[in-house]
Amino acid sequence: MHNLSVFLEHAITQYGIYAVFLAMLLESACIPLPSEVIMPFAGFEAWLGHVSFWEAVIAGILGNLAGSLIAYAVGKWGGRPLLARYGKYIFFSEKHFNSAEKWFSRYGSITVLIGRILPAIRTFISLPAGIAKMNIGRFVIFTIIGTIPWVYILAEVGFQLGKNWSTIDLHSHALTYIFAIILILSVVGFWIKNRQSSSR
Repeated sequence: MHNLSVFLEHAITQYGIYAVFLAMLLESACIPLPSEVIMPFAGFEAWLGHVSFWEAVIAGILGNLAGSLIAYAVGKWGGRPLLARYGKYIFFSEKHFNSAEKWFSRYGSITVLIGRILPAIRTFISLPAGIAKMNIGRFVIFTIIGTIPWVYILAEVGFQLGKNWSTIDLHSHALTYIFAIILILSVVGFWIKNRQSSSR
């Protein structure tokens, strides 16, 4: 994990928002790169003045969307047989995919929105969406909505911490769960409110 963090930091330092875009694309295309490292370091680079903060955020969002669309296409046209045959070459996790699939089966397309910040699930949630042939327009909208707060908050954390960058890597997993709880509570509250309105 430490070596991977160093590699990502070096790539973003050297190639700026292009590295941010590519790294976030790979993460969303089921190659487990940690966005908890990618985006905070992008924010840190913005604090240093090496990249524009908003360009880094937009690169992260677009990379997330592009990678999600790749994974969606793999699920839609390749399905489980393709994953079983070639998944090992991209560090595919059957366990995490099964978790994402169970979430999607239980909660439907809303999982694409919620799953964007759930540990492990966010990397693989596009696959079951593709396998289920979820409406592509709905998939894109939910992906963007779920991605924006996650990418922005992580970049903002890196920007605000500035010189204390080392604490991000130390507490990255804790940040994941905190952000996940916040978004889940928000979505549940929104769902309850809509349900109450429908009942009336």
